[in-house]
Amino acid sequence: MTAAIGQDSPPQSNQAPPRSDRDKEAGESSSRDSRIDLSPPKDDAKNHPNSAASLADAEGDDASADIQEFHPWDPHKAMKDIEVGDFYFKRKNYRAALDRYREALVYKPNDALANFHMAQCLEKMDKPDEARTHYEEYLKITPHGPLAEEAKAALEKLKQGENKNQPSQKAQLKH
Repeated sequence: MTAAIGQDSPPQSNQAPPRSDRDKEAGESSSRDSRIDLSPPKDDAKNHPNSAASLADAEGDDASADIQEFHPWDPHKAMKDIEVGDFYFKRKNYRAALDRYREALVYKPNDALANFHMAQCLEKMDKPDEARTHYEEYLKITPHGPLAEEAKAALEKLKQGENKNQPSQKAQLKH
């Protein structure tokens, strides 16, 4: 009679039992010891006299009427959208890249990188006003960020392009 492979040796006696077995032996959850006291401090009402009214407003039935729209927060999805946008940008498909950068801003509204790349796309698509807005947004979010100098240079370039497109006052006076 032959034994099956792997069943020749007896189980190791020095191995700890699986964690779930220990919980069954104890008969209770390990989280029982980590309860958090959520009651307010004893002098909370004195230190924050208007907090009860704010709490009542927040818990009221009409509080949800103030909510206009729910925005999903998913920074991982935003990062993936930026990555895919970069893929399209490298292949000069600026419209597709722009769509992905816009979607990234849906999932993470103040994403500096998405704003910067959107500005680059808009600049390539000859939409300088929109590009300027997103470069400025990038600088507002991270004024000293890794792409700040590049954003400032792009803004200056866009400003110079704007000045070239406007006829001078002398030329306007001649007509």
